[in-house]
Amino acid sequence: MIITQTPLRISFAGGGTDFAGYYQNDGGAVISTAIDKYIYVVIKERFDNKIRVGYTRTEMVSDIDEIEHELVRECLRMTGIKHGVEIATMADIPSEGSGLGSSSTVTVGLLLAMYAYQGELVTAASLAEQACKIEIEVLGKPIGKQDQYIAALGNLRRIEFHKDETVSSRVIPLSEDQRRRFGESMMLFYTGITRKADEILSEQKANIVDRDAVLGLLKAQVDEIEICLLENNTNKVGRLLHTGWDLKKQMAGKISNRSIDELYEMALDAGATGGKIAGAGGGGFLLLHTPPDRQQTVRQALSGLKELPFSLERDGAKVILNARR
Repeated sequence: MIITQTPLRISFAGGGTDFAGYYQNDGGAVISTAIDKYIYVVIKERFDNKIRVGYTRTEMVSDIDEIEHELVRECLRMTGIKHGVEIATMADIPSEGSGLGSSSTVTVGLLLAMYAYQGELVTAASLAEQACKIEIEVLGKPIGKQDQYIAALGNLRRIEFHKDETVSSRVIPLSEDQRRRFGESMMLFYTGITRKADEILSEQKANIVDRDAVLGLLKAQVDEIEICLLENNTNKVGRLLHTGWDLKKQMAGKISNRSIDELYEMALDAGATGGKIAGAGGGGFLLLHTPPDRQQTVRQALSGLKELPFSLERDGAKVILNARR
């Protein structure tokens, strides 16, 4: 039996520049961090040749082609496992429409689990690259590349997407005190609004050429936020998040709505300095920068929402149980 643990993520700057339609012309960059909320994948041998897949439902099939869970199906194909396994996925948060990168986290975790099951060692960068191939090339999802890389690599990183399709990244070197203070200034609230990101992302992808200037401003925020983090100027990070959210809403029509706007304004009135809807927008989690002395006021203002306390996570995808027979 193999169990993998793969972190979810939140992104602070540069979202949208990790789409091929942008980075192939101008190069893309993001700042993103893994958080201590995870998706777990379990894989074990079966006594027969069937394949059993457990998630929000259960599938029992005789052939890979019959699997309806497209990520499981394509990961099995890529890793060469053909039969005789049981696979289950479990998440710390609602797995659909969260905005925390759950689809890519599942894909990375599945690949790692399947390779470990076969006794193969694969680098984090290779896991990310293969996850991108499955989601973007094989399944044709209208997404970028940042989620796969931060899930595989972990930590708080600047990730750059180059015109030649290569990806490079580096950890933003914060002290333990800086990491703690930055993490403690961020809050996540579940809006209770679930959505399929594909529609929003498809519109965003289609708008890349027309919104090139907006994406350029979002990419410029990567440098600004990195400097703020290194200088421990977390309040300015909040203000930059606010600016970035205003820019992001120009990328597609359903990134925000009246309910989200009202929640965000309530948070600002209560003392948050800035924030955004995590991920594609339209629902999921509301990320807020809030000085610690104002956080209780924000909690009271958003008392109808469930808060998700979190910390920054250093580790990327990893095997936490390897019980080979």
